[in-house]
Amino acid sequence: MIRRLAFILALALHVAQPANAQGALDPGWLLDADASNLRFQSIKKEVVSESSDFATFTGEIFPNGKAELRIALESVDTKVDLRNVRMRFLFFETFKFPEAIVLADVTPEMIGELESKRRATFSMPFSLDLHGVKKTLVAEVVATLLSDDRISVATARPVAISVEEFGLMENLGKLEDAAKVDIVPSTTVTFDFLFDRRGTGSAPLTGGGGAEVDATNAALEDEGDFSKEACEGRFEILSRTGNIYFASGSSRLDSASEPLLKELLDITSRCPGIEVEVAGHTDSVGKASYNQRLSERRARSVADYLIENGIAPERLSAKGYGEDKPVASNATAEGKGKNRRIEFLPRTN
Repeated sequence: MIRRLAFILALALHVAQPANAQGALDPGWLLDADASNLRFQSIKKEVVSESSDFATFTGEIFPNGKAELRIALESVDTKVDLRNVRMRFLFFETFKFPEAIVLADVTPEMIGELESKRRATFSMPFSLDLHGVKKTLVAEVVATLLSDDRISVATARPVAISVEEFGLMENLGKLEDAAKVDIVPSTTVTFDFLFDRRGTGSAPLTGGGGAEVDATNAALEDEGDFSKEACEGRFEILSRTGNIYFASGSSRLDSASEPLLKELLDITSRCPGIEVEVAGHTDSVGKASYNQRLSERRARSVADYLIENGIAPERLSAKGYGEDKPVASNATAEGKGKNRRIEFLPRTN
């Protein structure tokens, strides 16, 4: 009798599980990026709301219920070219952090409810890896089973993301200085994703599986050379990044400068009609004569990097300004950091 009751209980527990909960995810689901959208909203001047998109992202729900979304931050689209460049270089620092990664779990309970109702709302925890920081957040999502092989997953309400929690406050300040506006230090994100079962529609049976997103073909700028206006805007933005580093009292480029230097090289190469003055600046610590020489050597080091990597020497000049042109007070560590900088001043041939 005891064995019979145990068997009945086990059978009941088995039946209570969502039918085909694991099989419903086989052989995996692939995001239809062309039919999906991912947007974030920001507020400037306290009341002006702006909506921006990402042009390139990939996503997949694996048979074990693990879900992954990879976002190419370089594909940020504000609908204005130089605003896009500011977002890439000053805020997201895509030369160091090219993508954001979202991870979540699709549970058997979610699958069972969706199969029985065809449309359901879930509170879904997820991890967001952004700018080198990982945080766990929660999204309220509406999932709709459009067919046996196609699912819609959309935000039921915007997801709030704090700029400070992801270590982006300094970058927000750079963005505010460049755009000359105040920006609320948080954003909200909305999305509307469509997933197809692998082997159906546009979802192949193989491929994908966590490869880094390639934004080359979706970056919102033309290939080839930039216009004069685009070049001038990009050099002005590069001058604000603060991502060229030297050891204290040294003119030797730190290896941490390499990501931005590569971007500088690319932009300089795509502005062939532009001559560039590399300008070095220091804070006011130490003797003015020493700072003058240090600023000259640092500017020369950056110019030499460009020349060594194929930029014609006649297109470049290096000049040091020492401590003579501060952009902030030297009374604070933050101000001194802003004054120690390399700027790029373009001139048309």
